[in-house]
Amino acid sequence: MSTILLRDYQSDLVTRTGNALRRVRRALVVLPPGGGKTVIAAFIAQRFTGKNDRAYFNCHRSELLRQTSRTFTNCNLRHGFIAAGHTGHPGELAQICSIDTLKNRVPNIAPPKVALWDECHHIGAAGWAAIMKEWADTYHIGLTGSPWRLDGTGLGEFFDEMVLGPTARELIDMGNLSEYQLYAPSAPDMKGVHKERGDFAKGESAERMSKPKLVGDMITHWRKHANGMRTVGYACNVKHSRFMAEEFNRHGIPSAHLDGDTPAFERARIITEFVEGKILVLWNVNLFSEGFDLSAYAGRDVRIEAVILARPTNSLSLYLQQTMRCMRPGGIGVILDHAGNSHRHGFPDDERDWTLDGKAKGKAANDNAPPPPVTCSGCFMQIRRPLPQCCPGCGKQLEAEARQIEVAEGELKLQGDEDKEAIRRQLKREQGEAKTLDELVNLARKREYKDPLTWARKVFYGRRRAA
Repeated sequence: MSTILLRDYQSDLVTRTGNALRRVRRALVVLPPGGGKTVIAAFIAQRFTGKNDRAYFNCHRSELLRQTSRTFTNCNLRHGFIAAGHTGHPGELAQICSIDTLKNRVPNIAPPKVALWDECHHIGAAGWAAIMKEWADTYHIGLTGSPWRLDGTGLGEFFDEMVLGPTARELIDMGNLSEYQLYAPSAPDMKGVHKERGDFAKGESAERMSKPKLVGDMITHWRKHANGMRTVGYACNVKHSRFMAEEFNRHGIPSAHLDGDTPAFERARIITEFVEGKILVLWNVNLFSEGFDLSAYAGRDVRIEAVILARPTNSLSLYLQQTMRCMRPGGIGVILDHAGNSHRHGFPDDERDWTLDGKAKGKAANDNAPPPPVTCSGCFMQIRRPLPQCCPGCGKQLEAEARQIEVAEGELKLQGDEDKEAIRRQLKREQGEAKTLDELVNLARKREYKDPLTWARKVFYGRRRAA
């Protein structure tokens, strides 16, 4: 069995995850979409199977089984399946599991030494939690790009320690994710739309998103910003997805719809035509969001170049998964947000303060992130604050932001030695409260240090040497 080659940051994540599992049995690995979580999982599984231990990789959607299998095969990791409709090979130490199948068979299956949970922000679901409870003596490694559930609840109930990988911006700067352009030409009025399990009701959302003006805007702005680009469109439900594919086809844009009930041979044909450029816009609901890698699925080096957001959502996780599908290296991704999601959640590469506790109750997902983007009235590009003089998309002059200066009651005073010492004590206290390497990395990011990981390592390993 050949050794899987990891990028430097992936190798560092594996090392820190191993260190965490010497302290606890359940570690949560956080890495943005596109960071290579499946390859990391294959490497960890190879390490365990090399010691004659069982390693199970648990998927929550059946369409990800084949994609994961291809990644494992490319990594020369022999494996079987615990999934309905797939040949088993129970003798293999590495198994790719469908959670729907696994939860029914778990009492009759020998527990693995390590369980790797893909997209583990779903682990609050009853089936997932039951499996974890059954495997009390197993090491559990959760893998996610956004460790909060829809309501902002963290995963501290299921994992004991968080291992933070590079942020999306750090991966972009390293060249492991691409830069992107985000446009928000239009958005629906969601006032009065009911909620289902914390998110906008799909049927009512589909009705709002099917208004002729919104649909026309999607077609117009796709032609303007993404014409000819391999595009995935995200709809509210299957009916809406079919409708959008029909509308794009009616306007001469080769499009198709896929859902979980599309026959396997038809799905393969459509994806092949999408890869070959015969279909330009592929509409779906959830098939091409979480964990989907077009290259791994198609068995070819090919990327999604643009996405259309036509589904309003309160889920930060879903927003990140959808927007970042077009951020694989190889070109500048284009995000067309017609659902108002970027104003709800900010930019996909905003800094976020991930914790096992989740976000504070009542706070928005991007409360700790920069303020919402400003929309250019010329080309509708979303622009970060502080605003540049001109729009980077169309060159339109941007008005200077009004800045309010808030002055608290009382007199301003020059900081003296006592004030400086109080600040030093506060910084030292925060540093002392950060016990693990990942907590130190998080603290460094909050303080906007230039190289958070290097500073955190210096402090962490300095403590060890002094002990």
